[in-house]
Amino acid sequence: MTVPETVEGLSTAFSLEAVADLARARLHPAVVDFIDGGAGAERTLSANREAFEAARLMPRVLTGGGSRTDTSVRVLGRDWSAPLGVAPVAYHTLAHPEGECATVEAAGHAGLPTVVSTFAGRTFEDIAAAAHSPLWLQVYCFRDRSITRDMVQRAERAGFEAVVLTVDTPRMGRRVRDLLNGFRLPAGVVPANVPVTDTADPATHSQLHLDPDLDWSILDWFRSVSSLPVIVKGVLAPHDAERAVAAGAAGIVVSNHGGRQLDAAPATLDVLPDIAQAVAGRCPLLLDGGVRHGTDILTALALGADAVLIGRPVLHGLAAGGRSGVSRVLDILHTELTDAMALTGVDALSRVPESLVRRTAPHQPAPRPTPPAVPAPRPAEPAGVLRQTDLHGSTGDPLMDTMTFLNDITHAYPDAISFAPGRPYEGLFEPEELFGHMRRYMDHLRAQGASDADLKEALFQYGPTAGRIRELVADALRADEGVDVLARDIVVTVGCQEAMLLALRALFRDSGDALMVVSPCYVGIVGAARLLDITVRTVPEREDGLHVADVEDAVRRTRQAGLRPRALYVVPDHSNPSGNSLELPERKGLLDLAGREDFLILEDSPYRHVSPGPQVPLLKALDTERRVVHLGSFSKTAFPGARLGYVVADQEVRGLHGETRPLAGDLAKLKSMVTVNTPALSQAAVAGMLLSAGGSVSQLAAGPAGHYEAALRQTLDSLERHFGPLGQGASQVRWNRPRGGFFMTLHVPFDADEAALTRSAVDHGVIWTPMRYFHPEGGGLRSIRLSYSCLTLGDIDEGVARLARFVRSEITGRHD
Repeated sequence: MTVPETVEGLSTAFSLEAVADLARARLHPAVVDFIDGGAGAERTLSANREAFEAARLMPRVLTGGGSRTDTSVRVLGRDWSAPLGVAPVAYHTLAHPEGECATVEAAGHAGLPTVVSTFAGRTFEDIAAAAHSPLWLQVYCFRDRSITRDMVQRAERAGFEAVVLTVDTPRMGRRVRDLLNGFRLPAGVVPANVPVTDTADPATHSQLHLDPDLDWSILDWFRSVSSLPVIVKGVLAPHDAERAVAAGAAGIVVSNHGGRQLDAAPATLDVLPDIAQAVAGRCPLLLDGGVRHGTDILTALALGADAVLIGRPVLHGLAAGGRSGVSRVLDILHTELTDAMALTGVDALSRVPESLVRRTAPHQPAPRPTPPAVPAPRPAEPAGVLRQTDLHGSTGDPLMDTMTFLNDITHAYPDAISFAPGRPYEGLFEPEELFGHMRRYMDHLRAQGASDADLKEALFQYGPTAGRIRELVADALRADEGVDVLARDIVVTVGCQEAMLLALRALFRDSGDALMVVSPCYVGIVGAARLLDITVRTVPEREDGLHVADVEDAVRRTRQAGLRPRALYVVPDHSNPSGNSLELPERKGLLDLAGREDFLILEDSPYRHVSPGPQVPLLKALDTERRVVHLGSFSKTAFPGARLGYVVADQEVRGLHGETRPLAGDLAKLKSMVTVNTPALSQAAVAGMLLSAGGSVSQLAAGPAGHYEAALRQTLDSLERHFGPLGQGASQVRWNRPRGGFFMTLHVPFDADEAALTRSAVDHGVIWTPMRYFHPEGGGLRSIRLSYSCLTLGDIDEGVARLARFVRSEITGRHD
């Protein structure tokens, strides 16, 4: 995290107090008082520091982990390099002309977030442009709610990721230093994002314009004007923490406003354990106030915080040396934290025991160590019952229900016609044919010289982890796609889903890597990323498909967030869920962008061979720099029950000593620890099917492709015929016209949510899929995914007729 220092004095400032001394020498005394002062006699201001000074950390010895300290934490789905963020402090431009822009740049280089004040001295847009890590917006609620609403929505558009609502200011604290100095903001220092003009006297401005009558309903109001999560800042009482959780707060900041509000309030560290017990892990818990050392951070985490925020030291760093000064402050704290972890035997911040901390009276000698108190047990659960909070977050993620929904909803309404499941048409399969395919594969092995013992081994044993039929897969890719890869560059997997999982696990090194996905997106890739705690960033798909310019913008935004855009997942042909395809110029442009910006492409294209007409070349076929990892599936071209997929990973991996090896070999190593191998019988059946078609997937799928072409044509014709009579409502409904695949998108003028789906199934006998399931970051509420692949032509026409009646009832409000 160290940044080279060029500012005089910073290189020899080895503590935050030393940085503060440099700052005070550069600032006007009245500005120093404004930054450093507190309310009243400043008892709470002092108490914040005294609480930390009364804490002692117990060293541990011979733990064997001093070189492996991991300071990273995850808060609200984002990884921080340390449990440390920049607290919201007004007017950074008081300390340096670059103000918040310099602060967020330094924080971004350190991999840490910044909470930007309502009264920031730089615009949200300028701050976001300088940022490389998460930004949260601290808000006060103005009497004129439109001011607050517009600020929050501006910040959201600029890329801020959360709202931090300060709740401890029904009126501003009485700050004696400012009163004695008659403090007013210097010329040129203004709140850049607040439209009112009488801001030179901060105390008077706050009294005139901030709403003093807020209650817990304010959280609902914020959620009504923005999709950003709302964090409550200023909680000191356990009961208030419980109320915040009940009101839907996404997080809590234990804060006494840096001692600037009630000058008799307790120190934040003193109340932290009780609040942590009340919250019980139901939301992230942060603390600010008095943090000046890395040992303070570790102390706060031991007593229940997930992370801490620092305010005044950041302004000291800005005044002492601009961005370099802030970097110095953050570096000092990170270094001290790392040292403290090593010396207390803490190798990861998810394992900081409360027994690490001993509390003493301030300024008194520490008593003899006593055995740690046994923490109060949580209320017991019945035998065999586990707490959701003790499980991985993915187990409670609503996204994980999507695949089950797609598989089960048809069975829930057996009399309805279902456009929900995107599976092949069962009328194309005959069970007896499976035996013929397996015999054909056995004959193929015999023709290659296999003995009866070899055949038994091929059918009844695990076989090679990377798969038995890699040569046949390579031959098919060469014949059908012009993709010339060696068998060693292929791993045969248990469906394409395993191929995704292996590729993600191998390619994504740590929390600094991000996966970009097109939104709307196939849920399987997003689910796999969440299982592996990989950050997902979205690229919006327009109604006419993906544009390279939007990918380039997503790459830029990902880097601004302090992340490395490692790979882009894309379905270039007849995508699931939208049905859109990438044309040749966009494919070439995407490959060119991947080369310029140094990211990989995960290409998943299972529908091209079951679609009519000539297909645009695969990205892998156009790939001259091995930027593409191709993910394949036989679920649509052979049969889904085989659960057979593959990954083409012909990239080379250079080892620590300069040696090279194929990436596919690394994927096979990972597979050996997941599924061990892909079932031999599935491989034999699919191999026999390929051999029946001369080794060509396109020939194998020629018959099914005819059925799906007719199904698509029937769907489009039925939409034209049945939606035309909607009259005035017809102009409010539109759909795309894919050239193949299993899916298309229908846009409607109402919320296509679960309630609407239930009305559709019960009242009209037709099922579809809400498109919002495929938007990882929200969206698609007024869009429907239609899949026509597993229906007869007659069912399609009747289903579209029912769908038209449902849409008419929603538009007119007359539900049957």
